[in-house]
Amino acid sequence: MPHKFNADHRDKIPKQKQRVTNWAEYDEGLRGRGDLTVWVSEDALALWSAPPRTTPGGQALYSDLAIELCLTLGMVFKQPLRQTQGLM
Repeated sequence: MPHKFNADHRDKIPKQKQRVTNWAEYDEGLRGRGDLTVWVSEDALALWSAPPRTTPGGQALYSDLAIELCLTLGMVFKQPLRQTQGLM
């Protein structure tokens, strides 16, 4: 049977040893694992946004500093560009 061909090589997920009784706290703990806090100086925040657009519509503009910070964080955490955009 083809589905059993690589059964010995598949990852085995062990059974859960403890039962979760407080799901709200468990879910909050999982969200906290992915929490990332980045402190940015006031000077950098002043340079964060690009000058406002004079024409209606179009995509948002970001300063070179904001783009560099995003790309740097993406390289540090080895993330693709889409994941880095979601992080920011």
